Amino acid sequence: MRKLFNLVFLIPLAIVLVLLSVANRAPTLFSLDPLNSDTPALAFELPLFVLLFIALIIGLVIGSALTWTRQGKYRRALREKSYEATQLQRDKDVSKNASDKQNSAEIAPGLPLISQS
Repeated sequence: MRKLFNLVFLIPLAIVLVLLSVANRAPTLFSLDPLNSDTPALAFELPLFVLLFIALIIGLVIGSALTWTRQGKYRRALREKSYEATQLQRDKDVSKNASDKQNSAEIAPGLPLISQS
């Protein structure tokens, strides 16, 4: 299944990214100064494909962070349910052990208990 995914999706994506990089390698001025476009205070000259990849990576990081924070309530509910299930299992084991001891004591009240394990 993983090989099929690589063949169908990742290899064509890699080819497209290489073609995009080769086609957009001319230097581009990227300015962070919106008030002075003639002589910006903070500007970078990078190939356009580098700027596109940086924008893609920033978008992935922001999208992942937003998804992770929005799913926090589900992770919290899962932790609570897991804790509750652990407590219920522990209570079940304790009550089972207590009932086993009680049943053993009722079978032969005057005799000492012998472990069956």
